[in-house]
Amino acid sequence: MPQQSAAQVTAAEISRIAGVTRATVSNWRRRHDDFPAPSGGTESSPLYDLEAVRTWLAARGHASAASPAEELRTMLRLHGRASSGAASDSAELLLLVLAAARRSPAELAATAGLSDADLASEAVRDRAAVAEAVPGDGGSTVRFAADDAPVLRALYACVRESGGQTALAVLAEWELEESAASGAYRTPEPLSDLIAQLVPGTPSSVLDPTCGSGSLLAAASRRGARELYGQDVLPVQARRSAVSLMLTAPDSTVTVRAGDSLRADAFPDLLADAVLSNPPYGIRDWGHDDLAYDPRWAYGVPARAESELAWVQHALAHVVPGGYAVLLLPPAMAGRAAGRRVRAQLVRSGALRAVIALPVGASMPLHVGLQVWVLRRPEPGATETKSVLFVDTAAEASPTVPAGRGGATAPTRTRGAGRSASVDWAGVTAQTLEAWKAFTADPDAFEGEPGVAHAVGVVDLLDDVVDLTPARLVRASRAEIDPVELSAEVDAARRDLVKAAKALARTAGHEGWSAAGSDAREWRTATASDLSRGGALTLLRPVPDNVRTRPQAGSGGSGRPEVRAVLTGSDIAAGSGPTGEPTELYDATTPVIAAGDVLVRAVASADGLMSRVAGDEDAGALPGPHVHLFRPDPARLDAWFLAGFLGAEENIAGASTGSTILTVNPGRLRVPLLPLEEQRRYGEAFRHVHELRAEAQRATRLAEGTARLLVGGLTGGQLLPSPGDA
Repeated sequence: MPQQSAAQVTAAEISRIAGVTRATVSNWRRRHDDFPAPSGGTESSPLYDLEAVRTWLAARGHASAASPAEELRTMLRLHGRASSGAASDSAELLLLVLAAARRSPAELAATAGLSDADLASEAVRDRAAVAEAVPGDGGSTVRFAADDAPVLRALYACVRESGGQTALAVLAEWELEESAASGAYRTPEPLSDLIAQLVPGTPSSVLDPTCGSGSLLAAASRRGARELYGQDVLPVQARRSAVSLMLTAPDSTVTVRAGDSLRADAFPDLLADAVLSNPPYGIRDWGHDDLAYDPRWAYGVPARAESELAWVQHALAHVVPGGYAVLLLPPAMAGRAAGRRVRAQLVRSGALRAVIALPVGASMPLHVGLQVWVLRRPEPGATETKSVLFVDTAAEASPTVPAGRGGATAPTRTRGAGRSASVDWAGVTAQTLEAWKAFTADPDAFEGEPGVAHAVGVVDLLDDVVDLTPARLVRASRAEIDPVELSAEVDAARRDLVKAAKALARTAGHEGWSAAGSDAREWRTATASDLSRGGALTLLRPVPDNVRTRPQAGSGGSGRPEVRAVLTGSDIAAGSGPTGEPTELYDATTPVIAAGDVLVRAVASADGLMSRVAGDEDAGALPGPHVHLFRPDPARLDAWFLAGFLGAEENIAGASTGSTILTVNPGRLRVPLLPLEEQRRYGEAFRHVHELRAEAQRATRLAEGTARLLVGGLTGGQLLPSPGDA
């Protein structure tokens, strides 16, 4: 038996390990005499021996509730910072992941049976085997000790069960949380792939001067790049990127450095085939005063408030003549007055080739519709460029009713819709690449698509403001829409609207209620916590805000089915299906929505619905971090009855706490105690109310879409008013 290190955990830690709520742990303590006694702490905040807790949980089938990733998080919290060995150094652990990932599953499994001292010695040997793998780390001293064993054992298990990338993500999250670093976000993989595909051909060498976790360089490696260069201001991100790229692109040469690329460029003489970057936004202290005469500013010295234009010119300075730079940038820089002169020079010189507007939710910050700028370093003697491509995928990427031309669409999610904004990456990618490839093949013959893609002449862009906002420029092409085609589209939209209006009238005409008499009815109620204790319903915890998870491939060893999407609080409010994406992580303890579950928003708001019953279209999705999930026993509680009373305005107000943001305490929501047959009558009434709201929302969307088509056609000259309108 391996000699395990002693460790103590709180009740909150036990709940995470077992995959239950803290209330459940409290119930265990009160109801089970054999529950481990506190081994430390205070009376109000006791501590328990970890191994005693594990033994107790194992006897009741909870031993495997925590995923390997969650187990590693727990060990880092318990041992990482307190360790006297290398487990307190994320740099050593990140490199150990690389070594562990190169070992066979059988070899990794064997580490579980080693004693603490032998495991530490094994980790020292593994770390030494990759001492030269990451540039600049060969001289570091390896010093794993026996008290590092809990972290090492969890790390090896995580690599074996979930893969090296999951272990890297956990370690990076831990380090970033401890260092109080902000603004470190991973570029979503679909967006990384799109950015990489905007570089024509197959670049051999690619640089990312703000590489973060390395997602853009990984996308470049999938396109065939074999020399990957990266730099990041956060050392933990630089090292994470290096290790991650060595795992995903073992045939590539990886060189990653830590440091500020603008102030301390690690590759001053490098000219790569392409530069891909998702730089930080809105940084005023980027070195404006120190770098005023820097030779990289070939298109003009960026203003203090225009750090993004500094990154643009840094990228162009690092590509070969004719090479491409593709950057993800905020939309404000396309029209800010302070950057007008630099933008004008980028357009005049032919360096700017395309600006692509992305939908809200494409990447952090999720409430902003970001832009992709495609630039090319001018070649001496090359043909003069006459136009710039502008593509607006923002409206087209969201579900629309109807899908009109010329930007005349009625998206169900608009700009600023929030964190749950859904992105149709297949549609965005296809639309963008189709326009980009057609434009690069023959810019002069490019026709574009009205309201979506348009090539604007350089002379037309060089006005007083040099506003490069795609939405403004592609909408200017509405005159190219075929009048006959638009008229037919308006007629189809109008017919759909008439059908929706009739359906709304039928639903509104339903009479499923009557007066209660001279006095309002009163009844006895119970809290959701009381009903949960009595077994009438189960309250399943949502994904915590501070837990980041990622979809696992298949069901793996946990038996969990694949999850389509995440149902968010905004989805409940809007009455839409699940729109969130599990791009980050979930673990084996996260509940999966089933038809008949009742979903309640965790943040009180008068904007939209507060509750609803999950249908077949919601089944298999995950509840988002701001969603409470109630699973009623159908033999004791009617789902629609429960949803109607849980989401009632007075009920929500009584169970909410806070000042600016009202947080709903699910256990305090109250439900009337009625016979099941009477519950079903109330439930049927609530279901009709839900249908009324749904029909009203559908009619509203169709009316907005039809109105936009009409206004766009009338103002664009494709439609004429009827003579009878005068």
